[in-house]
Amino acid sequence: MAEQILMLALSPTMEEGTIATWKKKEGDKVSEGDIICEVETDKATVDYESIQEGVLLKILVPEGEDAAVGVPIAIIGEEGEDISALEKEASETAKEAEKEEEAAGASASEEKSEAKKDKQEKPETAADKAEKERADKPAAKKEAATTDGWVKASPLAREIARQRGIDIAAIEGSGPGGRIVKKDVESAPTRAGRPAASGFAPARAAGEDRTVKVSKMRKAIAGRLAESKFTAPHFYLNVSVRGEALMEARNRINKSLQEKISVNAFIMKLAAEALRRHPRVNAAWEGDTIREFGSVDIGLAVALDDGLITPVVRNCGNKGIVEIDGELKELIPRAQEGKLAPEEYSGAGFSVSNLGSFGIEEFTAIINPPGSAILAVGALNKVPVVQEDGSLGTGLVMKFTLSCDHRVVDGAEGARFMATLKNNFENPMSALL
Repeated sequence: MAEQILMLALSPTMEEGTIATWKKKEGDKVSEGDIICEVETDKATVDYESIQEGVLLKILVPEGEDAAVGVPIAIIGEEGEDISALEKEASETAKEAEKEEEAAGASASEEKSEAKKDKQEKPETAADKAEKERADKPAAKKEAATTDGWVKASPLAREIARQRGIDIAAIEGSGPGGRIVKKDVESAPTRAGRPAASGFAPARAAGEDRTVKVSKMRKAIAGRLAESKFTAPHFYLNVSVRGEALMEARNRINKSLQEKISVNAFIMKLAAEALRRHPRVNAAWEGDTIREFGSVDIGLAVALDDGLITPVVRNCGNKGIVEIDGELKELIPRAQEGKLAPEEYSGAGFSVSNLGSFGIEEFTAIINPPGSAILAVGALNKVPVVQEDGSLGTGLVMKFTLSCDHRVVDGAEGARFMATLKNNFENPMSALL
């Protein structure tokens, strides 16, 4: 008997998904566990595995189009089976989802209208007048800015174009509304010697505005971080750490290995050792209770073209530095390709954000829920320092900033953690043995 394949919630925060690529076509046989399509979620591009068996009778949502969670995207059944009733039901379900979305949009628009009304009751300022004049410019100009400033393409297509050094703005899209999809990039010629796409929009005339569509990932990041920042009362602790011993330990260990261990692996391992001594920093606020995690699961912020994601290395406290580094080498490329499963980027009790490679000396990071703390790591720089004998010399110094949720971590506890962390970095061999 024919069944509908529904859009599932493929990430914890997903409300709708975009069909990036259909791996099966109408008429193909489908077995349980077969990957039938790739779905772009708010976090990654995920393989959709079928839990049904039969023949793919109808694709209801083509490549490049969106579907809300719970909306049918295809129909599977026996060859030649009458599916007209299921198609009608799927169409009605999709319409209901659209109505709900429109109602939510209307509610938001009403709130915006009320705010605008309040603003109109105030005297018009010179700034208000200038903004009104900008809004009244010819629509053609605005459309041109939108067209020039934003290339409509799926994240998967963008990643393939970046890897192959293809200018995605030069590709003609075959998806809905001219959207560039995977097959468009794969069939495009690669220009020899051309550098990989940078992720930035093409250059445009000075003074020209650009409208950029907010991706599902960017919306999810915005909502999650705004909730964290304005729900969890953040406070910050800073410490300067000498890095000579860390570099010496890393060089010594790397001499005996074929593949070099990254600095991030050292940071995560040394942080894990500190967290084992200070379990309250590896914890979550749960309203009436505080959960101190039994496992030290640490997330590492990884930058993407349109946001960031935090792959998680589980149980860092009971893993050696080589094992942690091996997992990072496997997780980070898949994170950049949008191929992580939800359990691979969620649930970290503690997170690390390292912007040192960009030359950033010091910064603060927003806590990544459900954790109650995140460590911001700055660049390792050679700077003037006062030696133990009081003389002036030079040394390698990096700055750490710990962002804490004050509901869970008190100032004294956070300070004790940072003291342990500093000691671990300045005496890494004793911490790692």
